[in-house]
This record gives sequence, structure tokens and C-alpha cells, in this order.
Amino acid sequence: MNPKYRLSMISIAMGLCLAIPASAAPAKLAAPAVQAFDTYVGLTEKRIADELRSSKGFLRIDFMNSAGSSKVLAAIKSGKVYAERMKTLDSAGKEIPVSGALIHHWYGAIFMPGVKLEPLLRWIQDYDQHQKYFKEVEKSKLLSRDGDNFRVYLRLVRTKVVTVHYNTEHAAEYRMNGPGRASSSSVSTKIAEIDDAGTASEKEYPVGNDSGYMWRLNSYWRFREQDGGVVVECESVSLSRGIPYGLGWLIADYVESIPRESLESTLTSIRNGVH
Repeated sequence: MNPKYRLSMISIAMGLCLAIPASAAPAKLAAPAVQAFDTYVGLTEKRIADELRSSKGFLRIDFMNSAGSSKVLAAIKSGKVYAERMKTLDSAGKEIPVSGALIHHWYGAIFMPGVKLEPLLRWIQDYDQHQKYFKEVEKSKLLSRDGDNFRVYLRLVRTKVVTVHYNTEHAAEYRMNGPGRASSSSVSTKIAEIDDAGTASEKEYPVGNDSGYMWRLNSYWRFREQDGGVVVECESVSLSRGIPYGLGWLIADYVESIPRESLESTLTSIRNGVH
């Protein structure tokens, strides 16, 4: 297909099926989609926990084959952000079915030369300042802290064809996993899309009854000092509305590009902000 024609078709499809105002065509988050996401997250978290406890390695790249780990290291050592799509399967090796929604699972990695782990973690945990450094964060605030557990408010914005704003809250937990090693997780506890954002009449849509661009957002992080810097890895797992029947062939890759670009932007923002 001609690239220009494909782009035109994508724009039309997105405009008709994804860019419709939520008030006109809301998407409702149903219980089966929540259950599927919880199952997916549970299996993903179990695999990550097993890897963090393993004597064979710590970073995800330690559990890749030699070709895969070499590919990631070559990319990040050259200053690039590496990203690839992931998929968690059930105990029988089959895909986890999701009704009326999509699960997006992406892995990203970056290398930060000349950085030590502890100052990096302190910088990331300074949640009151995130709006200064992260492109998708309009406002940020630390709601509470109990040791290495944080409750955080983030007002997020995502733009691709349409711009959507959210009031979100997250529970973040950090762990030291030995000298020069740390891990963390961030789990969304509230994602509310905002109508008429930035105006006197702005208001939140009911949670789970909105345009459906983002219903859940979890991230799982690993940090390791090596080679005069820190390797930072992140797995992002999010949930959005499904693609209208018959249009998967046209816009599936486009829809997946949104969480991938968000992850890449976050990793780049950390590197640029710290330096």
C-alpha cells in the first residue's frame, strides 16, 4: 500500500473510531477486561519477581539469549533508547484473552553514563518536580511517603491525533536488591480522563467510562550500576479500549505506537533530567 494513502486511511480511521469525544461515544471498562488485565499483571509480576531473586542475573537482558542481550547493549551503549514489545502468556503458553480491551506491554532500556545509582533514585523519587522534566507530566505532587513506598499524583497529557488529559494517582514501591542494584514498581490506583481540560468548566469523566485511551498504567523498573554508569530498564503494562471490529489491520500498529513512544519519552526524560 502506498505510504501516503495508508497514512490518510489511518487518520480517517482514528478520527472516526478513536477521536470521537467521550461524551458522544464513551467506552466502558467492563469486568472481564479488568479480570484479564489483573491476570496478565499477576503473571508478569511473578516472572519479574522470579528474575529479581535469581542467582543467574538481575536485569532482563541477563535472561535473554546472547543475540538478544547483545542487541540491547549495543543500542543503549551507543546512546539510543531500546524498546521492544513483550507478551506474557499463561501457564499453558497461550495468550491471555482480553474482551473489549487491549493490553500493551513494552520493554525499554537506556544507559546513563557517569551516573551513580543512589543519586539517580533520589532524583526519580522527587515527585514534586516531575512536571519540570517529563513531557507527559503537566502537574505532579507527592501525596504521601512511608519509607520506600510513595503515593503520587500526576496530571498526564498524551497527544497523538487527539490530546487527552488525565488526573492520575499511583502507588510506587522501591527496593534495594544488593550493592548497585535496585528495583521499583508503579501501579495506577486512579486514572480519570478530564473533559474541557484547562478551562473553568473542566471535570473528570467517571473512571472507566470515557474515551478509553488509557484505563490502567503499571510500570516495573530495574536499575544496575555497571560500566561507569547505570542501566535502566522498564516494563510498561497498560490497558486501553479495543480496536473497532474490522480495523485491526489498519490501525493496530498505530495504536501500539502510543505506549511505546510514551515509554521512550519517559526514559529519555530521565536521562536528560539527571544530566
